[in-house]
Amino acid sequence: MASVFSKIVAGEIPCYKVAEDAEFLAFLDINPMTPGHTLVIPKQEEDYIFRLDDSSYLKLMAFAKKVALAIEKALPCLRVGLAVIGLEVPHVHIHLIPIQKEADMNFSNPKLSLSADEMKSIAAQIAERM
Repeated sequence: MASVFSKIVAGEIPCYKVAEDAEFLAFLDINPMTPGHTLVIPKQEEDYIFRLDDSSYLKLMAFAKKVALAIEKALPCLRVGLAVIGLEVPHVHIHLIPIQKEADMNFSNPKLSLSADEMKSIAAQIAERM
C-alpha cells in the first residue's frame, strides 16, 4: 500500500507545494511546529533514509539545502533546523523547520493550526525564492 507521501506525489492528495523536480518534492507540513515547517521527500518510496543509495541520499540533501536556503530568505528565522525521524510515515522525509531557538525543534511541542490561506501564502513565499 502506498504511503500518504506517495499519494501526494501521485496527486491523489493535495499539498502546499514549495519545490519540485524530477526526483524530489518539498511541501509544507500540515501540522507544523513553526510557520514554514517543510517536508522534503524523494518521489521514489523508500522507508528509511539510510537505505537510500549514496547518489540518491546526496541528491536529496542537496535539494533540501536549496529549500532550506529559500525558507531562510522567505521567513524570519535564525536558522532552518533539519530533522530526520521517519517513524510516523513509512517514506523518507526530511523536516526543515525555521527556528528561533533550539526548543522550536522539540517534536513534543504542540503543533500549530494555520489556515489554508496562511499555508498558501507561506508556500508561495518560499517557492518564489527557489
